[in-house]
Amino acid sequence: MTTVSAKPGEVARDWYVIDADGLVLGRLAALIAMRLRGKHKPSYTPHVDCGDHIVVINAEKVAMNGNNKRDTKTYYWHTGYPGGIKGRTARQILEGEFPERVIEKAVERMMPKTKLARAAMKKLHVYGGAEHSHDAQQPKPLDVSSMNVKNAQRPRRTR
Repeated sequence: MTTVSAKPGEVARDWYVIDADGLVLGRLAALIAMRLRGKHKPSYTPHVDCGDHIVVINAEKVAMNGNNKRDTKTYYWHTGYPGGIKGRTARQILEGEFPERVIEKAVERMMPKTKLARAAMKKLHVYGGAEHSHDAQQPKPLDVSSMNVKNAQRPRRTR
């Protein structure tokens, strides 16, 4: 039995669409990162981009578990000037003009910092609303909430 090493021309890439409505952000990002790299395939080869294209819709409705994580999780950046650190909470981003950036950042931070990962990130297409422009590729729906009960946010228990 020999080890099969995939070549870039032999990789078959599928298209999947994920509805992020009610899904937990961290679990969703981990699943997307794994599929973008192609680690779910038996023909995974570390030095070849084997991943699939992922289309995420309803990014503005993604759920966050934890105590007030929407209000306490802060995304920081630096302007390059002294004292130029700035930040926005997850709520401000999700309710703002580009809610898809929360999912993009979560996935990007779960990927390795290499040229291969930057190429794989180009196969991630995130949309804030329910519409996307990839109908011609006929993406298959991927039901993330049925993979594990913890993937979808459950209603809180009342005592």
